[in-house]
Amino acid sequence: MFAYIQLAVGLILLIVGGEILVKGAVECALRFRISKLVVGMTVVSFGTSAPELVVSLEAAYKGFPDISMGNVIGSNIANLALVLGLTSIVFPIAVSKNSIRFDWPVMMLVTVIFYFLILDGDLGRMEGTVLLFILITFSTFLIWKSRRENSLAAIEAGDIEDSDTPLWKSILFVLFGAGALAFGSEWLVEGAVEVAHRFGVSDLVISVTIVAFGTSAPELITSLMAAFRKHADISIGNLVGSNIFNIALVLGVTGIMKPIDVSQTILNFDIYWFLAISFIILPFMLNKRKILRWEGALLFISYAAYIFWVVQIGKI
Repeated sequence: MFAYIQLAVGLILLIVGGEILVKGAVECALRFRISKLVVGMTVVSFGTSAPELVVSLEAAYKGFPDISMGNVIGSNIANLALVLGLTSIVFPIAVSKNSIRFDWPVMMLVTVIFYFLILDGDLGRMEGTVLLFILITFSTFLIWKSRRENSLAAIEAGDIEDSDTPLWKSILFVLFGAGALAFGSEWLVEGAVEVAHRFGVSDLVISVTIVAFGTSAPELITSLMAAFRKHADISIGNLVGSNIFNIALVLGVTGIMKPIDVSQTILNFDIYWFLAISFIILPFMLNKRKILRWEGALLFISYAAYIFWVVQIGKI
């Protein structure tokens, strides 16, 4: 009974946290003259990646490397196939030129680098340091680029506006929203895992399905909230940025703190599915510079197929 209560409370926290985080992030963007897209790629992405970081570190220290690695890979697949798919079905998402020319290439580059780093079956301190360095460089450049390109034309275009909200209040919204997302995701995952164990589901399957879904729930709620509020840049920026943060921050920090052994199952299947989903969203982004409803439906179907393969065929 307690597991079901955890599920319900976790979901409520995710909804509330997503709403507050989006509001605070937008106000911070306006206050610092940084575009909403950049805030979605940095502040919001960091906040929604917090659950993955906590889960991966805890799993690594408790001796469950498959859960640590499977959580991130499964979460990234869920971000692009499930979250982007569902969000696009609800509200077709407009794609900015920056997302096509800069954000997606960086995400794909980080994904490919990550692929080559784990080919030897290990993600150690050296590999973790490389990933963390890439993230710091990327975030620094992104903020510098946004502030450099800030102009009156950008303000008039509506990407950067004025804000009357006090800075301390905006920051408080971001911190409170991120905290609610972290706690909500943790309780959702704990409840879901307990329920899954009652039905005899293995830890390996749980890591890339239930745990990954639970830690992706913040991205889902935040993206839906951003879409409802017509902040499409935060919606897609959050997802692309979250995938970068999940790899470079979560696995980078985890690899430095506790080296991870990578299972052959992940190397033989999950990583290729991850690469394919990451690549396939590019033609969707280029098509009319929108993620249309039918494209969102295809992404959602691909996620359903992945979950079906994992659970039913039992390759993992």
